[in-house]
Amino acid sequence: MIRIKIKKNDTVLIITGDDKGQQGRVLKVFPGIQKAIVEGLKMVKKHVKPSQKYPKGGIISKESPVHISNLMVIDPGTGEPSRIGRRPDEKTGKLIRFAKKSGTAIR
Repeated sequence: MIRIKIKKNDTVLIITGDDKGQQGRVLKVFPGIQKAIVEGLKMVKKHVKPSQKYPKGGIISKESPVHISNLMVIDPGTGEPSRIGRRPDEKTGKLIRFAKKSGTAIR
């Protein structure tokens, strides 16, 4: 199993597919299938039956999962996409994520 470097609430850039070049915030990550849901991107139409949540039923638009290989985290320091690394924090010694382009810590 590979390590997922994208976390919830990260700002990501889609690097391939129909939504290429668009940015969004990660709403949920599925490590088992290596996918993530990005807010407002890769929208699909879903037909729903009437229920308490949707009393009239009909067609709704919702986000579908994107494979994590198609996402790059936006570096908070420069605002550009960057690869992610992990290193021990100088103060606490815990592993922190950092942007490889600028070296700034992420979160």
